[in-house]
Parts: sequence; C-alpha cells; structure tokens
Amino acid sequence: MAGTSAKFEALLTEGAEQDLEAIHDYLSEFDCVANANCALDGLMDVVERLSKFPERGSYPKELIGLGIKEYRQTFFKPYRAIYRVIGNQIIIYLIADGRRDMQSVLARRLLGA
Repeated sequence: MAGTSAKFEALLTEGAEQDLEAIHDYLSEFDCVANANCALDGLMDVVERLSKFPERGSYPKELIGLGIKEYRQTFFKPYRAIYRVIGNQIIIYLIADGRRDMQSVLARRLLGA
C-alpha cells in the first residue's frame, strides 16, 4: 500500500496522565500558567505525532543497558515520553523531565522496582 500511512492510536496510561497534570501544576505554580499551557500543548503534539510515526523514537539508554528494547522515547525538551508500540496502539507510560534520575524513575514505573 504505497502512499498510505498506518494510523496508530496513542493512549496515555493513568500514570502518564498524572505526569502531564503534575508538569502543568508545577509550571503553573513556579513559572506561569501560559508557559504551563504551552508545555502541555507541546507534549500533546508529541503524542499526536507518535500516532503517525511511532517507530521514530529512540530506545532509552537506561533500558538498553538492561537489555530491554520494548520501549521507545521521544522528546519535548526537557521532557521525555516513554512509550511502547503494541499492535496498532502506542501506550505512553511515562512523561518526565529528562533531567531527573531517569534510571530510578524508569525502574519504578516500568519495571515495578
């Protein structure tokens, strides 16, 4: 089917939805509401683009080091969205500030450690 692009459905886990809410709340309190809204819009654009190009993301280096290649990541700097492609769905598990200790964040959220 040349010329057609598969459309994937991007879904946020409850944890990813809470991440977005926490990012918005933090920026609203410590920066301004306009910047919080801009960041939220940018992150939602990232999610929407994933539905068109899910394989564009790289593998998180923290997981590659553990031999895990099931998850991918995309960026809206400084934020990282960690997701997995399952069939025609993109499941977004985590949206976090990439300046955090991502090893422990990923272990806690994805690996249940």
